[in-house]
Amino acid sequence: MNKIESLYQEWQSLQPISQEVQNKIDQKFMLEFNYNSNHIEGNTLTYGQTEMLLIFDKVDGNAKMHDLEEMKASNVGLRMIQEEAKDTDRPLTEYFIRELHRTLLRENYIKYRKLEDGSITTSTIHAGQYKEQPNTVTTQTGERFEYASPEETPALMRDLIEWYNQEETAGIMTPIELASLFHYRYIRIHPFDDGNGRISRLLVNFILLRANYPMIIVRSDEKDKYLDTLNTCDIAVGLIPSDGAHANLEDIQPFVDYMTKCLERALTLRIKAAKGEDIEEKDDWKKKIKLLKKEAEAKRKGIIRKSAEEIIKISDKFIIPFAQRIGKAMHEFTNFYNTCLIEARQSNNNGYERIPFSSFTENLHNNPSKYEKFYFTIYMKNPTTLIKAGEMEEQFVYFQFDDEEYTITVNDTKNTYRYGIIPQENELEKFINEILNKFISSIQNKIMNE
Repeated sequence: MNKIESLYQEWQSLQPISQEVQNKIDQKFMLEFNYNSNHIEGNTLTYGQTEMLLIFDKVDGNAKMHDLEEMKASNVGLRMIQEEAKDTDRPLTEYFIRELHRTLLRENYIKYRKLEDGSITTSTIHAGQYKEQPNTVTTQTGERFEYASPEETPALMRDLIEWYNQEETAGIMTPIELASLFHYRYIRIHPFDDGNGRISRLLVNFILLRANYPMIIVRSDEKDKYLDTLNTCDIAVGLIPSDGAHANLEDIQPFVDYMTKCLERALTLRIKAAKGEDIEEKDDWKKKIKLLKKEAEAKRKGIIRKSAEEIIKISDKFIIPFAQRIGKAMHEFTNFYNTCLIEARQSNNNGYERIPFSSFTENLHNNPSKYEKFYFTIYMKNPTTLIKAGEMEEQFVYFQFDDEEYTITVNDTKNTYRYGIIPQENELEKFINEILNKFISSIQNKIMNE
């Protein structure tokens, strides 16, 4: 008895398991399968984001809309093969595979491809339809590897489905052998313009479920091993697509061995769960740390740090326009105060240095490091006869440039931004209105209290 048979019998002997344990297994598999299968194809959602999306239907952090939609569609595809596998009297059909593809891709889209001469060509990817353009891949050695042509694809897919249904009925191959060979033959056809890898891994699990075996996961951290094993089989089978589409079990033994290891892992986990043991794998904490590290590195790569260029950019795009508009608005208050000004001030050991606004821009451009911390004072003094004499009216706007972010404080309201982000027009208006309305309110109080 081989290891798979031994594990399978042990798994069967522990049936039935409680619904609570089954739910725990199902949820873990759902998250791990969708996360890993899509990451192999380049999806950027973290494991945590995948969990938030698929379990809580929430978006956590920054994520591309395409990746979110792709992950949700993948989960719908997983449910489709689980439902379809329940009816073991119904044969596998091309129609079902095309519907599965339509579900994963969701809609038609335009694909842009760069040709060898540098020109760009476009083609439409049709959801649920076999390819209309040849698809190839460049191997690690730089060679072009061709899949079945669009003209060959329909006939080869008919052969594949007919062969599978016959082999499933015959029951000569083990479920993992049949699933592995189907996966390999399908990939050598590559029937669609996009989504073939995800479809193949879903259909592997469809085949295993039909035989009452647990579904398996091809881990994204084993992507190179997974693809290298397939490439090893390609060399044994040969480069002719039709030969790949009719490969023998002996030709792809390395891939069968790899998939068998995945099945061993799946059976072992379910046995542990059925026995009441913790099914968090021993290296799960390492995996989570690794994922956190990748997530942190990705975010750190996007961080822009303080520099003279950034200070000047923020000054030119926000600080100067802000000061100019405030200065212009202050002229409207000269009916009430003889002096209405905005002035830049730079702190120093003696208190502060006044910087006339007329020379502020030039000074900042010449020596931006000097302006890592400064403020504007906006004031009105020397009341006219229209209002009662009183103290000078004064407001402050502080600017502070730290290593990874900068802060704008309007009176007591602090606003922090990452470098690369400039306050938008509506924020600029908000800051200006806050200052002007405060002056207006003060003047209004003085008039009312005359």
